Amino acid sequence: MLPPPSLLLLASLAAAASRPGCLLARGPAATCVEMQLQACSDVAYNQTTFPTLLEHRSREAVESSSEYILLSVLHHLLEGQCNPDLRLLGCAVLAPRCEGGRVRRPCRHVCDGLREACQPAFDAIDMAWPYFLDCRRYFASVEQGCYDPLEKLREGLDAEEAPPSGLPPTFIRFAHHSYAQMVRVLRRTAARCPHVAKTYSIGRSFNGKELLVIEFSARPGQHELMEPEVKLIGNIHGNEVAGREMLIYLAQYLCSEYLLGSPRIQRLLNTTRIHLLPSMNPDGYEVAAAEGAGYNGWTSGRQNAQNLDLNRNFPDLTSEYYRLAESRGVRSDHIPIPQHYWWGKVAPETKAIMKWMRTTPFVLSASLHGGDLVVSYPFDFSKHPQEEKMFSPTPDEKMFKLLARAYADVHPMMMDRSENRCGGNFLKRGSVINGADWYSFTGGMSDFNYLHSNCFEITVELGCVKFPPEEALYTLWQHNKEPLLNFVEMVHRGIKGVVMDKFGKPVKNARILVKGIRHDITTAPDGDYWRLLPPGSHIVIAQAPGYSKVIKKVTIPARMRRAGRVDFILQPLGAGPKKFLLGPRRSGSGLQDPPGGASPYGEPEELGQEPLEGRRQPTADGSKPWWWSYFTSLSHHKPRWLLRY
Repeated sequence: MLPPPSLLLLASLAAAASRPGCLLARGPAATCVEMQLQACSDVAYNQTTFPTLLEHRSREAVESSSEYILLSVLHHLLEGQCNPDLRLLGCAVLAPRCEGGRVRRPCRHVCDGLREACQPAFDAIDMAWPYFLDCRRYFASVEQGCYDPLEKLREGLDAEEAPPSGLPPTFIRFAHHSYAQMVRVLRRTAARCPHVAKTYSIGRSFNGKELLVIEFSARPGQHELMEPEVKLIGNIHGNEVAGREMLIYLAQYLCSEYLLGSPRIQRLLNTTRIHLLPSMNPDGYEVAAAEGAGYNGWTSGRQNAQNLDLNRNFPDLTSEYYRLAESRGVRSDHIPIPQHYWWGKVAPETKAIMKWMRTTPFVLSASLHGGDLVVSYPFDFSKHPQEEKMFSPTPDEKMFKLLARAYADVHPMMMDRSENRCGGNFLKRGSVINGADWYSFTGGMSDFNYLHSNCFEITVELGCVKFPPEEALYTLWQHNKEPLLNFVEMVHRGIKGVVMDKFGKPVKNARILVKGIRHDITTAPDGDYWRLLPPGSHIVIAQAPGYSKVIKKVTIPARMRRAGRVDFILQPLGAGPKKFLLGPRRSGSGLQDPPGGASPYGEPEELGQEPLEGRRQPTADGSKPWWWSYFTSLSHHKPRWLLRY
């Protein structure tokens, strides 16, 4: 069902126009009038003109049009995707910019970019791209003097924010950062260290805020052969803000220490690609920050703008794992996302993380939370769903404990022996606990990382105060700086290498198996892999469809701090049977791409998007999409241009 806000908006569609208007020839002059359209109140200009490019001759005509109503509800139809970008783009056509007695057209390249990014969202609900967003028809080139209709989104974010007078550029301001301040700090940091740092967006929140990442590596923006990738994510719950600030500080620290010549940091950035996402839930943070530190409730701002708990919004693959684990000869790793998952409400922030995971071969990850002082690791969902607390280990239990210990053992408060302190109830466990043994829940991000990809993720609870006062932030940084660095360095434990054929060509999606650990990892497109392993002797097997498997014995010394290099050269199979373990929902031998252009993991080829008609099913007769009845039930004027067929 549509969310209630969109039902209210759709109810106002009493007599919507359904015939596309013709392009109005641009005259020598136009009469500029004040912008009074509520859905377009946040555009970067304040005057428009009539008639519009769609031949609407008054504000009332625009507001009663199907085009305007579509813009008003698109936010909800697409469940936050491409918001507010598409609405601002549409406003540039429905209420054209007027200045100096002339109309200015929006830029064609902005429209082209949005169409490429947002077309899959329309495909997912079986809706045609709106005719009035035709990039060739209603938009202009830079040479023709166009303007960027999305300039308001960047307003205040690109401006430099100089450090306080008299302080060096390495100065870190230990304070809470608003969204705009966070963006400025991250961009300023990347500008100070352009050779090792870069910012990029993985998507937008439901309310349209960029999910901004800063990455550090010797070659920012590209994956290097055998360079492991690590991600650290903060603020998945909007009111748990310590992790957000720790990652903002960490970004500045890495840049400054690299420039100052710190051997440790230079070695780390030259051998590792580190991605920091300080705020996964910027909308929730705004709610929590409005109450302020010390006044924030335990749950106020926890959810995103759709009232979804993002750490309960990922696909439940753990239940499927428990089912598969009972069968021999069936893979229980890289479990595909079930089709029914997309029929529910999936947050744009969740989709952004899943798309990010598919485009980057992450090896290690941590999600930073607040509310206690402990490090937990998968599984977070109990093997027996009725058990609220039950030890539920993964096949990589030993490695996960090492990863958790790498953080907890160098955290001064986690090692404090007082039982009366925050997190004192975990003292006997060494401030480390299996997630399901603490409390069981489904739909968590850490379980999803482990079961859907090659990535091992832990959860770090940074303290009992979810929104600490500013005076506590410096101490929090001092407590967590070394644990964060120590944890990131753990990505170099175990083995790494390249799988290639006899001609030296990389073999992607080859499987790396470790005897006694029923969890395989796969090679990246360049044939490189990373397998986190505890010290000891291991039998490692590499295999891929069409090749004979190769078996090697490796020994990892206890004090080894650098991943051992173990390459595999696979020989093509001759005649005879080809035997490979079957994965879930796979038929035939080996790892085959599902039909229809899907990825090997069962999602559609379009990154981060659900299958066509997957989220919402068409009407019973299959002739019209699910949303069509909301338009047609309110008026006999039918906007058929929304239909794809």
